[in-house]
Amino acid sequence: MKIEAKSKGSAKIPTASIADIVFLLLIFFMTVTVFKQYQGLKVELPAAKATKKIERKRMITHIWIDAQNHINIDDMPFTLEKVAPFMSKKMQENPATIVSIWADKRAKYGTVARLLEELKKANALRVNFATLTAGGEE
Repeated sequence: MKIEAKSKGSAKIPTASIADIVFLLLIFFMTVTVFKQYQGLKVELPAAKATKKIERKRMITHIWIDAQNHINIDDMPFTLEKVAPFMSKKMQENPATIVSIWADKRAKYGTVARLLEELKKANALRVNFATLTAGGEE
């Protein structure tokens, strides 16, 4: 009598529903998990009775050019011819003065170029241009 060996079937794991099970577990943990909001450090700052303002020379001079090419330096109107003498005097008072130019985008480039020439005559070489960021902030 011959006994036949039983053939062992290969062990297979059904994988068709694994994606569903993983998705359900993900939703379960997302709904059950509690996120704690960061409270920060509790710091008590000391109080001061009075503060004394430190006097210092103004380091930044603001120059505005509007759409009609009018020039204002620190809220005072100027013509291009008067910029160099005024800025020369300011640079003698404080050689570390920084000039910040706020030019309207509709101002003529020629006005800005002539202003830069006048600043060069006055030896005001530390110049920056104020612009808006992509979000519209200064």
